[in-house]
Amino acid sequence: MKIGIISFAHMHALSYAEILHNGTDIELSYIWDEDEVRGKEMASKYNCKYIADLKEFLQTDVEAVVICSENINHKEHVIEAARAKKHILCEKPIATEVRDAEEMIQACEEAGVILQIAYPVRFSPVIENVKEMIQEGAIGEVLAINATNHGLMPGGWFIDKELSGGGSATDHIVHIMDVIRWIFKDEVKNVYAELDTRFYDINVEDCGMVSLELESGMIVSIDPSWSRPKTYPTWGNVVMHFVGSKGNLSVDAFKQHSLYYNDVEENVQELPWSEDMNVGLIEDFIDCVKSNGNPSITGMDGLRTLEVVKAAYESNELKKTITLERV
Repeated sequence: MKIGIISFAHMHALSYAEILHNGTDIELSYIWDEDEVRGKEMASKYNCKYIADLKEFLQTDVEAVVICSENINHKEHVIEAARAKKHILCEKPIATEVRDAEEMIQACEEAGVILQIAYPVRFSPVIENVKEMIQEGAIGEVLAINATNHGLMPGGWFIDKELSGGGSATDHIVHIMDVIRWIFKDEVKNVYAELDTRFYDINVEDCGMVSLELESGMIVSIDPSWSRPKTYPTWGNVVMHFVGSKGNLSVDAFKQHSLYYNDVEENVQELPWSEDMNVGLIEDFIDCVKSNGNPSITGMDGLRTLEVVKAAYESNELKKTITLERV
């Protein structure tokens, strides 16, 4: 199966490209990138062809594309790929506006192509184990969740609101929300958020607290901050504490690592030894394309998590609780 990558703007593209390049029954064949220098560099690195024109790229014989462009460009690239009958794995968040996400989903449905959103945390072995334990009733009824998705401030287009749609809230709320929706099959009812910029001199938020009430009555708090120092040994974390009627359960999705004191590069690094969740994501997408099946992480999953992000911004602006109303 031939796969193409649309843009290396998002750093996750490097991980996906490495997995595709080393795959046994798949081939990373073509790369398109608005940044010609970056595109040619990546094509050379992964021994494939760089195509400067997006329309020409979409006319190749690739069966599927992985979209890692800036958030604002997801809509254009997904719709163009759908029209070209290419199956799609799109980096999160699905879009910067709910209406854009709806149009993307509709375009893929009309074209009969797969739209999967990149939420790799679902494929973390410890998160899979947590889901199983909770659904088996190990801690009884889950009443509340306290979660963090802290990380490094990524800089670049991530802090340009016109390209990203927002700061740390846009970047990090969606991962936690996807895990919660996946485990509990529950939706958010009310959102209250306070966001701020306290760590860096940037034009988007870098910290905040988000409080949610789910339709089941469960209470959730999320800290989605870019609060890790520059010397932090990895990009961030996903930590969740579940409060149940029969017990509590805590999970750190990135805890399985060795700490490497690298004197050559003068830094400290976390070297994970658990299964790579990105591999699980890519393999799941490839299997879905091969079987022409339904994606495990749908465009609607992306839309529902985006709704929470947009409600958080509205709550912060209006200083009140926002109730999500769905048709």
